[in-house]
Amino acid sequence: MWVTQAWAQSTGGAPGGFDLIGMLPIILMFVVLYFLMIRPQAKKAKEHRTMVAGLQKGDEVVAGGGVLGKVTKVGDAYVSLEVAPNVEIQVQRPSIQLVLPKGSIRKAD
Repeated sequence: MWVTQAWAQSTGGAPGGFDLIGMLPIILMFVVLYFLMIRPQAKKAKEHRTMVAGLQKGDEVVAGGGVLGKVTKVGDAYVSLEVAPNVEIQVQRPSIQLVLPKGSIRKAD
């Protein structure tokens, strides 16, 4: 008798169907992730690309590893830096981290 009553009950809805309210926390997490992590990183990368594209001879820069130098040659992929009198090194353009204001690097007397 109990089994026949259980089989006779109608279903109240489609169990396991698409439920927007159940997906809302996951969607909200992706929105927060985008605005807190992805968007700022993309903005910072774009600023770095424009800074590297605008390098010119005479700029004082900080390269990867904290190397300070003055740009002497600018190529497509590499930049030559004068790190000491008559000492030049070549670094890749993307390794330039910061362009310093003119006169920031003092020469040793």
